[in-house]
Amino acid sequence: MRKHRRLILLLAVFLSLGGVGYKVAQTIWIQKLREIRNNPLKALDYLPEAALKMKDFHRAKIEDGRKVWEIFGDEANYLKDQKEAIIKKPRFYYYDKKGETAETTGEVARIFLNENELEKLQLQGAVQLTYQGYVLTSEEAIYFPGKQRITLPTKTTIISNGIELHGSSMEVELEDKKIRLVRDVKTKLEPDKMEKNQLKNNRNRVVGG
Repeated sequence: MRKHRRLILLLAVFLSLGGVGYKVAQTIWIQKLREIRNNPLKALDYLPEAALKMKDFHRAKIEDGRKVWEIFGDEANYLKDQKEAIIKKPRFYYYDKKGETAETTGEVARIFLNENELEKLQLQGAVQLTYQGYVLTSEEAIYFPGKQRITLPTKTTIISNGIELHGSSMEVELEDKKIRLVRDVKTKLEPDKMEKNQLKNNRNRVVGG
């Protein structure tokens, strides 16, 4: 009888410990999910070593129920020690408070993290930025979340409605909706395209009226 009682007691102790362990693990997992929900980049820290190379990469930033930005990529490699992710064939979208979108593409992107927050996003190689009817092309573009700015530090071309501008560098203020050519600005006009666009706009106004 004593042996049976001891066996039952030990079994009860093990079951109790197992229940406590399950509750602790569940609490930790819920906490991690909350962290990831608040900051999607936090998910990178919980990846096992075998999963540091990912296909069909996608991350987004949600703030006060509004999507601020998101990035897609064909493939991504995460460097835990450097707090950096390298993304192939990136497609980056920024959404302003009025719902307008700035789309940037390139050959490769690097996400730099600071305490699991996005410090900056750098796109390189055949970069193209489309924003408010303008198309900007360069070899590099850097997004700074804190300033809500995209900087193109190398030679940049901007094209819109038959007007082509060239500059040594360029800055795009996303919330203020300003595009600024910094220096060595050159302008090229294409009257035929400008005339066609003007006629098209006139027709649209007539149809709209």
